[in-house]
Amino acid sequence: MLRSRVAVLALIAAALFAAPVAHPQDLQALTTASREQLDVVKVLLTQQAAWNNGDIDAFVQTYKDAPDTLMVTHQISHGFAGLVDEYKHDYPTKAAMGTLTFSELEAKTLDANFAIVVGKYHLERGKKDGGNAQGVFSVVLEKTDKGWKIVLDHTT
Repeated sequence: MLRSRVAVLALIAAALFAAPVAHPQDLQALTTASREQLDVVKVLLTQQAAWNNGDIDAFVQTYKDAPDTLMVTHQISHGFAGLVDEYKHDYPTKAAMGTLTFSELEAKTLDANFAIVVGKYHLERGKKDGGNAQGVFSVVLEKTDKGWKIVLDHTT
């Protein structure tokens, strides 16, 4: 009986010592996302899903349909219509669109009506369709009566 208790205690002690230990700096890195941060990240996830379905029209619905919406890439596009035209020109087919993956998304609310998201993107596509592409981006979103909408997109 005593041997079995000692064996159980030894197993418990081994399990406790084998468990990973959180260091104080690791605990400081833990944060909880706010509802607004989650909502703005959902905009990017909506974009990713629409893009991967080959649906540019659904993809651009995440932007604010306004003349002051800006897109900064290899040129500066002013207004929603220009942005849509640029996407349709640069990505005329589903194959040219490829598969989009966002990573390392960081969202920050600036106030009740504006937020930013920064992150990385990776576009996987065949060589004949433009090859793979990757880079970083930042978007500014505005809270509208239609939900969070992108008003500035800077992608490199």
